[in-house]
Amino acid sequence: MIPLRDENRRQTVPIVTYAIIVINSVVYLYQLGLGPEVRSFVMLWGLVPLRLTSALEYGTEPMLVPGLTVISSMFMHGSWLHLLGNMWYLWIFGDNIEDRMGRLRFVVFYLLAGAAAAALHYVLNRESRVPSVGASGAIAGVLGAYAFAFPSAKVITLVPLFPFFQIMAIPAVVMLGLWFVYQFLAGFLTSAWSSTGHGVAWWAHIGGFAFGGLTFWLFAAGRPRSRATVV
Repeated sequence: MIPLRDENRRQTVPIVTYAIIVINSVVYLYQLGLGPEVRSFVMLWGLVPLRLTSALEYGTEPMLVPGLTVISSMFMHGSWLHLLGNMWYLWIFGDNIEDRMGRLRFVVFYLLAGAAAAALHYVLNRESRVPSVGASGAIAGVLGAYAFAFPSAKVITLVPLFPFFQIMAIPAVVMLGLWFVYQFLAGFLTSAWSSTGHGVAWWAHIGGFAFGGLTFWLFAAGRPRSRATVV
């Protein structure tokens, strides 16, 4: 299922959401400009679990850079498709969560959701040498918050009903709930059948979504629910 838009009106201009999209895009353009050096850049600033384990447990290198990769990896992507997919979800769902939390709280929430996602990925892949990059974990936190904050909001979704596609208005709790179930099943099957590094950090998505759902009300506490709206 591919979300096209939601019918949930925002009340303010989502400056932080726009800024995150711009930052991710600029970082990816920078990566493209590195040419053959991009691999070294990703290894240095992507989240490599084994490197973090070495810094935490064995003291083989200073903790500063491996620790910073928990944040820096959130703003890096492996391909145009990876970037566009993540930014599309953030564009659709991020504005309403920023609206409910306020800009400063949303920044903190976004970074903590990404950190929570990275933490679960790390715990389950402590010896992996494969760098993890992407905003998926942080954005999963936004999706989790949205599912709990606006469960009945309609999401206009492209649904594959092979051999055709159907555009349907689906409640957010259903659409995002199915998204979460898919991530969980994919993560479980990958963990059960593969002991090597793989291309998608499924458990990071699960960790981010759970963090968003469990902490949304904390970050939205005291915020007004409705004001004059803008489209």
